[in-house]
Amino acid sequence: MRHSLVAAALVLVFTAGAFAQDDDSSSPTMRPVIRGRQAAVTSMKPEATEAARRILQAGGNAFDAAVAGQAALAVTDFPSNGVGSDALILLYDAKAKRVVSINAEPRAPKLATIEWYQKNNGAKLPNSDGLLAGGIPGVVDAWYLLLDNWGTMTLEQVLQPAIQLAEEGFPLSEKLARGIANTKKIRQYPSTMRVYMPGAAPKAGDIFKNVDLARTLRKLVEAEKGAASKGRKAALKAARDRFYKGDIAREMAKFSEDNGGLFRYEDFAEYTAKIETPVSVDYRGYQVYKNPSASQGPAELIALNLLEGYDVKKMGLNSPDYIHTSIEAIKLAMADREKFMGDMDFIKIPYDALLSKDYARERRKLIAPQQASLELRPGSPLPKTSDQAERQVHVNLEGESDHEGDTSYLALVDKDRNMVSFEPSLHSGFGTGVVMGTTGIIFNCRGDYYSLIPGEPNALEPGKRPRSTLQSTLVMKDGQPFMITGSPGGDDQVMRTIQTLMNVVDFGMNVQQAIEAPRWSTRSFPASPFPHTMYPGESSVESRVPEATRQVLIARGHKIRVTGPWTQGSNGAIVVGANGVLSAGADPRVEAYAWAW
Repeated sequence: MRHSLVAAALVLVFTAGAFAQDDDSSSPTMRPVIRGRQAAVTSMKPEATEAARRILQAGGNAFDAAVAGQAALAVTDFPSNGVGSDALILLYDAKAKRVVSINAEPRAPKLATIEWYQKNNGAKLPNSDGLLAGGIPGVVDAWYLLLDNWGTMTLEQVLQPAIQLAEEGFPLSEKLARGIANTKKIRQYPSTMRVYMPGAAPKAGDIFKNVDLARTLRKLVEAEKGAASKGRKAALKAARDRFYKGDIAREMAKFSEDNGGLFRYEDFAEYTAKIETPVSVDYRGYQVYKNPSASQGPAELIALNLLEGYDVKKMGLNSPDYIHTSIEAIKLAMADREKFMGDMDFIKIPYDALLSKDYARERRKLIAPQQASLELRPGSPLPKTSDQAERQVHVNLEGESDHEGDTSYLALVDKDRNMVSFEPSLHSGFGTGVVMGTTGIIFNCRGDYYSLIPGEPNALEPGKRPRSTLQSTLVMKDGQPFMITGSPGGDDQVMRTIQTLMNVVDFGMNVQQAIEAPRWSTRSFPASPFPHTMYPGESSVESRVPEATRQVLIARGHKIRVTGPWTQGSNGAIVVGANGVLSAGADPRVEAYAWAW
């Protein structure tokens, strides 16, 4: 019997080793790590990375370059983000030695109520199409906040690369050409077809211009110049106000009213992005920060607290135990997202309790090591004597919801080690699909994220921000900048950034290995877009995850879909080494590009 037990133990050891994937820190990558000592940039498009690089090398800081880079992304990554985007930003101010959150999520129009949709739209939110799904653009106010509080350059200087790209054009990639040709919703709107398909469907290599957008950006520069005699702050404010309170706002409001939208001039004039204090947890000695309000980002912090209780390195990268435990932790975190997270101007989020290690220890007991959960199981972190009412959650198993979506990303670190992690988005391909008059701008369609069930944390109310999937990660180590990372991907964003982070922290990978490693995902929680469909037990893995691992997961009750080998990621990341070297990575799954010097 003793010999049999020894043999069985050896089989288990070797089997676990066979399941785990190679996490050797010397393993090759599809793309090289880009390293430098002065500054680093990574973004979803090479033109945006180049625009940010130009500003940094011209003497601007990370905040100046972030505006330049996102404006260039708005031109060149147009299906996924634009001047009509919403955004969430995490930044590290090296001078003040503090991490800051900027929330540039849209606010619901004053006319948008649950009762209005019940009476006029069949008690439904349109899914990623049309002005009723729209959200007020937040990125222009985010530009203003970055430049006014931390930047050094004028708006004219930082917008010049984007204006040049919009006026003179740039060559379309295969992906962008396909996006224009194959996106059906834009064909409904003449104002959109005039910009994106004035003639035959474009081909890769064709030059794309958006002269209307260039004209809109030039109006901002004109306003800045007109107020220059009053000083830099007043000039920046004049440019910002022309967008939200001037002729641009009036044109967008009139177009909305003329075409069945609920936006009115007052909605634009009263809009403001917000500077907030982020939330964070300690994960194995690393301080991980997220945007606190109207964001799903804190769900990753809940999951990290759960996973901190496991020796994931011993489990092995992408072993059955590792993927199973990670997916189950995400399910619990997303259940708490559903119950607790929303716009903090309207609801109270009990972060002290949600992000406590004690709460994580209790919730960890729900993770069965050999069985996948098929239920949505939110917790109750507050004591029963709390004066906060117990919230209810509702699970919808009908209809179809997209858990992924379309977003963009930009990350920068400058010579002073200021860091910016910038996540702008139209939410779904081409946002609402509607170009607003002659502005060249398409709005984000974040309005389809609200709940139409009164009392839920994400329930629609006038002036309320939707709980967005936008989020990124900023990490400090011993009080010093360590890492920024983010990824497009809708609800999947949390899973993409948590895997990138854990690949670095737990498995010792370099930044490019961490981005390229095979990935998993799950849809076993309510989707953010209406009708918020949940797919119980459904998870997916890239086909590079071994077949043997997939079979064990299926045996544990996971409903496994296998996607292509390079399909679950759009990550960018920058790591700051202890010796000051910057290591930048970009995802080969998409058209991302990193640079450092």
